[in-house]
Amino acid sequence: MEIKNIEKSLSKSGKCKSLVIFLHGYGANGADLIGLSKPLAEHFPDTTFISPDAFQKCPGNPSGFQWFPIEWLYGPEKINVELEIEKPISALREWIVSQMLEFNVTPEQTVLIGFSQGTMMTLHLATRGKDHFAGIVGFSGKLLASEKLSKKSETKMPVLLVHGADDEVVPLENLNEASDSLLSVGYRTFVHVSKGVGHGIAPDGLKATIRFMKRFLKS
Repeated sequence: MEIKNIEKSLSKSGKCKSLVIFLHGYGANGADLIGLSKPLAEHFPDTTFISPDAFQKCPGNPSGFQWFPIEWLYGPEKINVELEIEKPISALREWIVSQMLEFNVTPEQTVLIGFSQGTMMTLHLATRGKDHFAGIVGFSGKLLASEKLSKKSETKMPVLLVHGADDEVVPLENLNEASDSLLSVGYRTFVHVSKGVGHGIAPDGLKATIRFMKRFLKS
């Protein structure tokens, strides 16, 4: 698996002291989230923002990408999603390491921000790895295999979960389940619910992200 295209917004100051990596949702691409770098850069001028296209093209959608086939979650056959997602998670982890090396930052200077399927990837990668990222932000997603989280995990990085109250694609219950699971094993977990918002990112959710990053991202 290989990431072939990356949208980038270099640090406003010209000095990269931290990194934000966006992971888009199913059927979108890296360009879908890179626009968030503009309002964030006003508060984090030393941060570089990157947003890759996912590994695979979406079937029947020439401009859209997927981190893994959606059938793994919602298909008619019962499969072990945690096992199936192992290969894309491993490939994503290797790519993130390469980006931190390229921009000369540590995990503690890196924030991962996901949306929908990108949140599923972000949460799964962060809670099953050894890297202690500065923070994780998950919009409108869910935590896969939440029952298998371990209290023995070496990393307990802060996590912000943001969700639209009227999300018709990934219901709000997924935020509550993820939050309860993360808190139960010791993650510093924060939640923000955007009232009247569906499956998307609202201004108040972005403001919550800025507050979270100001607290935990150390340049």
